[in-house]
Amino acid sequence: MHNITVQELKQRKDANETLYILDVREPSEYAEVNMGAKLIPLGQVLSGQIDDIEDWKDKEVIVHCRSGVRSLNACMMLEQLGFKNTKNLEGGINAWVALNQ
Repeated sequence: MHNITVQELKQRKDANETLYILDVREPSEYAEVNMGAKLIPLGQVLSGQIDDIEDWKDKEVIVHCRSGVRSLNACMMLEQLGFKNTKNLEGGINAWVALNQ
């Protein structure tokens, strides 16, 4: 697992790269603000309920939450489940929102 900054992510999104972004917050948090990532709450990731992203195992998967703590845990679990290239978004959606205001 590695980290990625919101600045790096913004550059890549602005360049229209194909990105695999996973949001591990709760649905209520996602409803408040999101960047269009695939939503699978951390509890589901930790219990292995990741059928929707099984085909991402060989992709670079950028994981975020609100501040970067839950996504760190999700990255570690995803690696145990066979994901080869996970990246934790530093500062999470809070940093993303601050950058894009």
